[in-house]
Amino acid sequence: MESRVRMKPVYILNGPNLNLLGLREPAVYGTATLGDVEALCRSHAKSLGLEVEFRQSNSEGELVSWIHEARDRASGIAINAGAYTHTSVALHDALKAADIPAVELHLSNVHRREAFRHTSLIAPAVNGVICGFGTNSYVLALSALHSIISPDKKG
Repeated sequence: MESRVRMKPVYILNGPNLNLLGLREPAVYGTATLGDVEALCRSHAKSLGLEVEFRQSNSEGELVSWIHEARDRASGIAINAGAYTHTSVALHDALKAADIPAVELHLSNVHRREAFRHTSLIAPAVNGVICGFGTNSYVLALSALHSIISPDKKG
């Protein structure tokens, strides 16, 4: 009988105001709720043979704690840090310290928006950045992580 090693889950972390998806600026962020995004992520992760731990917090400190937790409990991190992307040295440092693959993602194309959104403090601490594809940004981030962490894939 073949024995399969169970991979640690991928943490999908969502920052401030993402709990308001579907309500907040639907012209920018779309009409899907965070629950819809979670269902999409779970479905895509299953198709990739991954498990996910999906979380959202408006608190920077809680996000940092989850990244610390992921160091030992996750195989990778997909993070939509929301506004903290542009302000948080703490998230940058936590992602570097986690020392596991990570992908920054955004629903909107931050480079087509206000100038303050053009700078990411966390981008230098992650493997790559995906933005501008709506909820599909999450699917793309999961696929990217899969290509990095899967033993039968090269990323």
